[in-house]
Amino acid sequence: MDKVVATAAEAVADVPDGASFAVGGFGLSGVPDVLIQAVYETGASGLRVVSNNCGVDGGGLGIWLGAGRIAHVTGSYVGANKEFARQYLAGELELELTPQGTLAERLRAGGCGIPAFYTPAGVGTDVADGGMPLRYGPDGGVAKASPPKEVREFDGVPYVMERGITTDFALVRAAKGDRHGNLVFHKAARNFNPLAAMAGKVTVAEVEELVEPGVLDPDEVHLPGVFVQRVVELTPAQAADKKVERRTVRA
Repeated sequence: MDKVVATAAEAVADVPDGASFAVGGFGLSGVPDVLIQAVYETGASGLRVVSNNCGVDGGGLGIWLGAGRIAHVTGSYVGANKEFARQYLAGELELELTPQGTLAERLRAGGCGIPAFYTPAGVGTDVADGGMPLRYGPDGGVAKASPPKEVREFDGVPYVMERGITTDFALVRAAKGDRHGNLVFHKAARNFNPLAAMAGKVTVAEVEELVEPGVLDPDEVHLPGVFVQRVVELTPAQAADKKVERRTVRA
C-alpha cells in the first residue's frame, strides 16, 4: 500500500517513446512541473498528451513542446502559447480541439470505465460535423481533418457522442497526499488534476506535503488512492516554486 517513490526520475523511468499522458493543471495552476521535467529528462519522444492548454511557452508542457517531444495533443485551448500555435500551424503536431467541459467529462468517463457519452456541446458545429483541422500540411492546407461524430436525439434534442479518454500515464500535482495515494488539491489546482488522475492507467502524483495514512480526514480527500499508483514527495523548494502567470499591481 505504500506508493511513495524516492524520486521523480524513478517514478517515470519506465516511460517509453509514444506513451500517452493525461496531465493536470490549468495555466500555471496545479501543474506537475517536477514530473514533467523528469519525463523530459528520460528523452522519451512522440508523446501523446491530453491537457487543457498544453502548458505555456517555456513552462509546464511547453518544455516538451519546445524540445519537439509531442506528436499529438487533445486539448481545449491554444491561447498565448506561441510555440504550440506555431507547431500546429506548421504541421509539426496533431491537435484535437475539444470543448473544455467535454474534455473534462471525457477524462472522468474514461476513469470510470464509461466508453462514451452524449452531450449537447458541439452539436451543429465542426465538433460534431467534422472538418476541424487535426494537422496542417507544409503548404498550409489541411492535411488531416476530424471525422464526423454520431449525433442522436433524446426527447427531441440532438446530442453528439464523445469517447471517454484513458492514457498510459497521468501526471498530477496535489497539495497533500498520503502513502496510500489519497490526494487533496488546493483551490484552483483542483481543476483538471482529479480528472487526469482518474484517466491514467499509471498515475503519478507529486505532493507538496506527504502525510501518513490516517492523517487525512476522509471528508477532506478529493481523490481516493485507488486512482494513484505512485507518489513523489516534493522538497520544500519544489513545493514553494509557484510562478505567477500575469502579475497585476496598483499604480
